[in-house]
Amino acid sequence: MHSTTTQTESRTKTPARSYRWRVVDIVVASVIGVASGLIFVVWNQAANPLSGLLQPVLPGLQALLGGGWLFAGVLGGLIIRKPGAAIYTELLAAVVSTLMGNEWASLTLVSGVVQGLGAELVFALFLYANYRLYVALLAGAGAGLALAINDLLLWYPGSAAAFASIYTISAIVSGAVIAGLLSWLAARGLARTGALSRFASGREAGKLV
Repeated sequence: MHSTTTQTESRTKTPARSYRWRVVDIVVASVIGVASGLIFVVWNQAANPLSGLLQPVLPGLQALLGGGWLFAGVLGGLIIRKPGAAIYTELLAAVVSTLMGNEWASLTLVSGVVQGLGAELVFALFLYANYRLYVALLAGAGAGLALAINDLLLWYPGSAAAFASIYTISAIVSGAVIAGLLSWLAARGLARTGALSRFASGREAGKLV
């Protein structure tokens, strides 16, 4: 009786969480990073005209477009669920954007590291164990805050407090909605197709928010 109980308990125990990267983690994270980088290239072209429409309305609102450059890290973190995933995918996307050519050149790499770190810190705060919707929103918001700080230091040094506040709030909102919500929905959509069956994110697709 004792032996049967022990065997049953051993089968129902949750497997120990491993933070080691597997080959499949590297491959899928790389695919996410490269694909996101190609989307960044398109967004690079669309952002300037859109920014020109927002900025006259209220200077600083152009940061609402920032989420289009933030989703790589959040999506990578949600799918891979390993330390460093958010930074890796966001930086790789920035590398692709830089190699394809953009007006910010190598400073894009700085943005990739900073923005990826903004999302990474949120996942780390939850010990890489919680990937519910509100965590995705916070990760997106964290990336947005990182974007705002980086941009205000590099591109808008000495800007007025009102501009800095509007820019920061807009970046955080954009990060939460575009990078957070949309990445969470994308990860769940991919999981439902069975494409992520080798990941915890795929196996947990049916769980509630």
